[in-house]
Amino acid sequence: MTLQQLKYAIAVADSKSINQAAKKFFLSQPALSGAIHDLETELGFDLFERTNRGAYVTPEGADFLSYARQLTEQYNLMEDRFINKRPKEKFGVSTQHYTFAVQSFIRLIEDYGMDKYEFNISETKTADVINDVKSFKSEIGIMFLDDFNKSVITKLLLENNLAYEKLFDCHVYVYLAAEHPLANKRKIKFEELKDYPCLAFDQGDKNSFYFAEEVLSTYTYDRIVRVNDRGTMLNLMTGLNGYTLCSGIICEDLNGNRYKAIPLDDDEIMSVIYIKRENTSLSVLGQKYLDIIKSYKDNVL
Repeated sequence: MTLQQLKYAIAVADSKSINQAAKKFFLSQPALSGAIHDLETELGFDLFERTNRGAYVTPEGADFLSYARQLTEQYNLMEDRFINKRPKEKFGVSTQHYTFAVQSFIRLIEDYGMDKYEFNISETKTADVINDVKSFKSEIGIMFLDDFNKSVITKLLLENNLAYEKLFDCHVYVYLAAEHPLANKRKIKFEELKDYPCLAFDQGDKNSFYFAEEVLSTYTYDRIVRVNDRGTMLNLMTGLNGYTLCSGIICEDLNGNRYKAIPLDDDEIMSVIYIKRENTSLSVLGQKYLDIIKSYKDNVL
């Protein structure tokens, strides 16, 4: 097995065509097909199902290619830094929909002014946060644990060779528009919310209680609206008097002052955590990013 064979296999998977992949590497179709066949013989299983419509990844091939992508990405990083002599700073983070995680990302770039950098931030679904860290797309993932989801999420992290550390604990808050009928209350009881739609982030195929980004996900809501992005959620807070449950950390620099976080009259505690690949050290930028997030602990309402 060679690095070049891995690159060939990834190109075939991406293009779904051996012929198109061969053109990318300026090879004949038989030459690339032979290289893929040699790799499959060594592995003992087919990476692709060949049809008249193209080449499609097999289940075993999908598992293998996830590791192949990790290896080639790491090689590309080493090549850029040590062979091509392009020490561009690189850092990636994937996060559930937390404004403080985005604000911390902004501060990282502003505070440590770098001439060259290639950063990535993905505000995404819970399962994608985990997969992004597993696949090396992101160095760090930001998410939450509570008593309900902890056993399932920690088991999933262990199965994917990921570790986690707690950043801070916080109580649960109701996040709503400043003009909401309940916005002037000191605390909000759960029963006071029954006449208003609960807003929750859609988790796609993983729309189970354990993957929810909001605490108290097993509660039976009479009215619930699922959304895919934070901007839409904020619009629905204003337009529908909707609400969501959150950590209570407000970043007015990004969301403005049209929204408020009111404590929920409940003893529930949520822990904001970060995840990383097991047995790996954080980069300097990764540690700086986490230090910035930890500074928000003092801003928990």
